[in-house]
Amino acid sequence: MNDDLQAAEDGLAHGPDPNSSFHKLGKGMIAFLRATFGFEPEIMREASDRLADAETTASADHRKAQRDSHVHRSPIYPPGSEFALCHAQSQLMSAVVGVLSESLTESIRGFYKLRKAFVTLDGILDAENMYMRVLSAQSLEGQRSAESLRSTRSARSMKGLPGGFGDGAAGIKRQEKPLLDTVRQNEARAAATASTPAKTHPAPEDDDADDEFYDADEAHYETPKMEAYTGHIEIDGITKSLAESSLDQDDTNDHQDLPPPKALSPDHQILDHDPDSDVFSNPIDVFIHSGANLYFGLLLVMISMIPPAFSKLLLIIGFHGDRDRGLRLLWQASKFHNINGAMAGLSLLGYYNAVAGFADILPEPSITTTSDNNTIQPDIQGYPKERCEALLKDMRTRHPESHIWLLEEARMQAMNRRLSASLSILESSSKTKSPLKQVEALNMFEKGLQAMYIHDYALCAESFIKCVKLNNWSHVLYYYIAGAAHVEMYRQCPVAEEVKREKNAEKATEYLRHAPQHAGKKKFMARQLPFDVFVTRKIRKWEARAAERGVAFIDAVGVSPLEEMILFWNGYRRMDDGQLRTSMDNLAWSDEGTSNVVWAKEAKDEKAILAVLRAATLRNLRRWDEAVNVLRSGVLGVDKRELKGGLRDDWAGRVAHYEMGVICWMRRKEGDGDGKKKTEEEWVKECGGWIDKAAKWESYELDARFGLKITTAQDTIKKYWEGRKGL
Repeated sequence: MNDDLQAAEDGLAHGPDPNSSFHKLGKGMIAFLRATFGFEPEIMREASDRLADAETTASADHRKAQRDSHVHRSPIYPPGSEFALCHAQSQLMSAVVGVLSESLTESIRGFYKLRKAFVTLDGILDAENMYMRVLSAQSLEGQRSAESLRSTRSARSMKGLPGGFGDGAAGIKRQEKPLLDTVRQNEARAAATASTPAKTHPAPEDDDADDEFYDADEAHYETPKMEAYTGHIEIDGITKSLAESSLDQDDTNDHQDLPPPKALSPDHQILDHDPDSDVFSNPIDVFIHSGANLYFGLLLVMISMIPPAFSKLLLIIGFHGDRDRGLRLLWQASKFHNINGAMAGLSLLGYYNAVAGFADILPEPSITTTSDNNTIQPDIQGYPKERCEALLKDMRTRHPESHIWLLEEARMQAMNRRLSASLSILESSSKTKSPLKQVEALNMFEKGLQAMYIHDYALCAESFIKCVKLNNWSHVLYYYIAGAAHVEMYRQCPVAEEVKREKNAEKATEYLRHAPQHAGKKKFMARQLPFDVFVTRKIRKWEARAAERGVAFIDAVGVSPLEEMILFWNGYRRMDDGQLRTSMDNLAWSDEGTSNVVWAKEAKDEKAILAVLRAATLRNLRRWDEAVNVLRSGVLGVDKRELKGGLRDDWAGRVAHYEMGVICWMRRKEGDGDGKKKTEEEWVKECGGWIDKAAKWESYELDARFGLKITTAQDTIKKYWEGRKGL
């Protein structure tokens, strides 16, 4: 986490046992970081191989630990939990690599690995819950708790039991029994299901060759039965109906080993002690606790963000996420000064600066009272600005040489609408190159985005063209945004500067026409990336317009494609008022009349795009009434059939409904209680209505991109109404 993966490789290659589960997990994590930073196919294959080896070794070590009476015996966790955690960590990283691969089979196998890792991690956290409940009960009953706690503070060894569970081996046996009974009961239920290969912790299964995939028993989770998907998917070039696969078999006996994530009930005790607590006197317990909190937290957050377009994947995964609990687990893990703490910090900053920054409807960072009425905690689903700043400062202190944290600092500045400061950090960071090519590529990509938001079109185009050489994640995106930046420079260049204007026209045409040539080279779950489909259709649309109108390609381009990209990346949220007004000026080019003489005859879908972009800009300027009027006249009043089909852009209708919901959410504090204005609850109710319509919209090209915004909005609104029940 200090940008020195080679030193990490060298360190793991030596030592008393370089082939241990821990060493192999470390090697797998290095390859995983390289793979997820850069999405390079060869590195992803290496990561997959290393993680598979780590899984096998961890499974074997776990079985040995259960039979060996001399291994570490924790007062909190069942024997061998450290190896069960290694196995689950390997599975989760392997699952991510599988999903990012271009193979549908590997993607589905990856989602199935999530199921198995969930069972193991859930068992570990159940052990922590049991530990805290027993500790709480003994404290209340006064059964020598104070005396035991005093003794363990001075005796940091496994002879005593941190937390006051008696003394000596007898205390260990008494404490282990209920924990092991709970886990073994889960294990027995899983073993009784012969057709399900997943084994409940603490008996991880490493043989994925015989994996079969089954639906989760949805009735068990009290969620509505989803309609069976009868579409078709491509596996190795052969079309198979998903309805014929084992994913759609309705066998409720196959899923008794997969409980849903537990809601934090009043009697659910969370182990949230600080690293210097006597509870964590043994480093193995520190590893288990920080690792389980990190990976279970990540799992719950990731699953909670699955957009509606991919909701069928929940049938494979078999459980639902819990964003609030997941974030709390990540914050707990971030306290620890080890690799798990660093990964938790990176995950949290990535969530708040990128994922949460992509959304518009988020909970307020309000303060709530905990169940003991003595401490307070912030709402962590919103954007806890001060807490994130403190976390970043801590991580930069721990890892001063890393460019990863500089990148997160730049993103944080952008989240706070300080784009100039953000770009300055990125420029400064690029002067001292990171030894990791993948981090350098991320830095360049972020620089391109910030330049786009700040309307520095030359820097934007230059940065994305450099990304082509640094990374092969999406050359379609790089060329398209670079071309769109040159479109803006062409339009803003005075007619008198003919040479400069022509040069920009040539560059824009070259990059935009080159982008579709890279489409289809990258796939997700064996399907072409949605953005590739979008760009290919967009270029065909402009080519057709150029031929129809008898004009050059550059003059057939419609409403500002760069402003469209700013909307897709939620750049308007990061702009200050001056930058937003610049966007308004750019959009005015389309319907101003003298610059675009064909606007009066322009198609309805182009006018709808302009309306949505203009409304989003006005919303961020807090000119809400104007934004609503633009949406109602430009999109909501247009026949849906005129906004889809052929080469038309079909995203404006759904996004217009989403924008109306965001406006309602932003205006919820306007109510004054005198009956003249809507109350807060009326605004939120109207917001929910617009978001529900957007969620139920028919499928379209950019479904997944805006689906994430809608999923987050639905979670926020649900949480709002749950909070109102207690008032």
